[in-house]
Amino acid sequence: MPISRVLLVEDDENDARITERALRKVGFVGELIVARDGERALDCLTQRLESAEALPDLVLMDLSLPRLTGLEVLTRLKLHPDLSTLTVLMLTTSSRPEDINAAFANGANGYVCKPVYFARFVDALAEVLAYWAHATCGRVNPT
Repeated sequence: MPISRVLLVEDDENDARITERALRKVGFVGELIVARDGERALDCLTQRLESAEALPDLVLMDLSLPRLTGLEVLTRLKLHPDLSTLTVLMLTTSSRPEDINAAFANGANGYVCKPVYFARFVDALAEVLAYWAHATCGRVNPT
């Protein structure tokens, strides 16, 4: 089952544009929702629940976000009964072991370091989409 909705939680406008461009380059044609900070990401997901809109199949989230960090958002998502099953991948520049360990300890499904080169970034996102499209096949999304 292909990924049809992605929530990108990214405060850097340039990084958001690059990520969108990379997603389109690998053939993603679905809905891309962008939230510029942690609070907006939670608001977006809560509004989708309340309006019975489909939740994203995949959340790509930076660690360093204003208002609420990526780890704080992740923790809240995993504690929320209707959002805890969302697939959340941390998409960040940090390769620090303590950041990686904290992400997994708080419930991240994956951790991807943003490659410096665009071609490698495209390859990384292609692998992510292929893997999670297969891994979530048959999973019921609560909406």
